[in-house]
Amino acid sequence: MSAPEFPDTTPDAAIQRETPPLALLLDVDGPIASPVSRRVSPGIIADLLALATAGIPVIFNTGRSDEFIRTQVMEPMIAAGMPRGTVVHAICEKGAVWFSYTADGPNEVAVDDTLAVPAAYGDAVRSLVAESFSAQMFFDETKVAMVSVEQHIGVDNADYLAVQPDFDARAFELMGEHGLGAIHLDSRAPDADGAVSFRIDPTIISTDIESVLLGKDLGASRAVELLAAQGITPTAWRTVGDSRTDYAMAEWLNQRGHVVEHVDVRPADGIPSTKYRVRTAADLGLGPEVIHDDAGAAFLRSWRQALGI
Repeated sequence: MSAPEFPDTTPDAAIQRETPPLALLLDVDGPIASPVSRRVSPGIIADLLALATAGIPVIFNTGRSDEFIRTQVMEPMIAAGMPRGTVVHAICEKGAVWFSYTADGPNEVAVDDTLAVPAAYGDAVRSLVAESFSAQMFFDETKVAMVSVEQHIGVDNADYLAVQPDFDARAFELMGEHGLGAIHLDSRAPDADGAVSFRIDPTIISTDIESVLLGKDLGASRAVELLAAQGITPTAWRTVGDSRTDYAMAEWLNQRGHVVEHVDVRPADGIPSTKYRVRTAADLGLGPEVIHDDAGAAFLRSWRQALGI
């Protein structure tokens, strides 16, 4: 494991909550929640809680719904003994939805309705899944701005990926039928006014249909705003993700002068050239088989060790 990264912080020194040595901006699927079970291990919950309690800002930046974060992350953290006064932020649906929580539970969920997919289109996708793809995937009823479908847990990932392109193509066609401009991979179909307002974004276990204004960069912007409202300015940031789209967090922060390093817990997709450092499990002396939440857990432990928490 690499040497501590924060030499000014010793185990006996209190972390200054207004200027913590780092803040964590975390994708959830992959780095925190297992992409197989969709659950978060008790060890990761314990590390997240320890870091947040010590004054390290913990912010989730995810495509998941607020309900997923509440049940899979918030409730386990509270059950594990989250102290009063500790605040954790969650930016959901790639920036369209956000809330914060303490030991008393969540505050009011904020939703940017201007970024929502039209309800009629969502109804059409729900029907499409029920009629043609229900054996491999389900319609995520917890989303309020995005439209998402996801692989059933009991379905083999190869079986899901085999039908995903067909679903994506039909969802793309439905965009046109509803008069909506959309982009999917290399395909672009503007609406009658020449606008492309929505994106069909496949992942390894799901497809998200969303406003083109959503993304992990919007989540990073909201994260900075949420901390600023608390009077918190981190000295540095660590962003963590499992796909190329997650790099947008670090890109946004870097372009605005923040010190940031990105952790890629699934580097098999390829690591792009960046102006900031990118780390993988190999930097902790771990093998290429350590990916997803196993790699996420290893980095959380390494930061606890480096900070003396």
